[in-house]
Amino acid sequence: MNAPRPPAPASGLPAWGLLGAIQFLTRIPLRLRSAPDLAGAVPWFPVVGAMVGAAVGGVAVAMMELVPPLVAAAVAVLFGVAVTGAFHEDGLADTADAMGGWSPEQRREILKDSRHGSYGVAAMCGSIVVRVACVAALGPAVAFASLVAAHTLGRGAAVAVMGVAPPVPTEGLGADSSRALSPRRAAVGVTAAMVIAALSVGWWMVPFMAAAACGSVVVAIMARRAFGGVSGDILGAVEQVGECLVLIVATGLTLRHPLWWA
Repeated sequence: MNAPRPPAPASGLPAWGLLGAIQFLTRIPLRLRSAPDLAGAVPWFPVVGAMVGAAVGGVAVAMMELVPPLVAAAVAVLFGVAVTGAFHEDGLADTADAMGGWSPEQRREILKDSRHGSYGVAAMCGSIVVRVACVAALGPAVAFASLVAAHTLGRGAAVAVMGVAPPVPTEGLGADSSRALSPRRAAVGVTAAMVIAALSVGWWMVPFMAAAACGSVVVAIMARRAFGGVSGDILGAVEQVGECLVLIVATGLTLRHPLWWA
């Protein structure tokens, strides 16, 4: 897209929300003439998640034809980290570090620190290890479908938390976006995540969604108690926890049930 037109107003074409979501969540070099309306882009987060999941799944399927599954899974997961710029992993790491604070005020200050401590590094590495192990345990078709669903539902869980959980009582991109996000837009994003997941894995979407929902509830409750609400970093943690839980459930389901389209 060499010469993009100026973004339409909020009542205009919804496609600009998709472009804004791609620009915000990935390192794909999209250049828009003005900053996107993040609240309008939020409902598109699960769609971008599906795109990232399909790209990661495609790499996994291709690599499994060339190298052992564990190597293929590692390359695919790290490809996803590169595409997103470790955006959600960074949020998970910051959240883990901040949990070591002694008060909500101190924890919120730690969230603003871009440096990572031992808790953050351990959480980030743990997330990558879990995802690599899960993808390696899945066959090519199941890995592709499950990665699409995991990335979609992980971001859908973050949208749901933005719609229902109170933001932290400080300024910040994530907190400000949560305040600006309407219930209708949040519902649209969550519904899109459910539909995409159902198309990719069929009835497996039910346990997948339950796993992502449980993870998001736990993280949201912890954030409410530890920080006084949710922020952008905490939403990244919600996405990572949801993605990992979905892939873990996929490894159990594939031992007992076939994928609907495989």
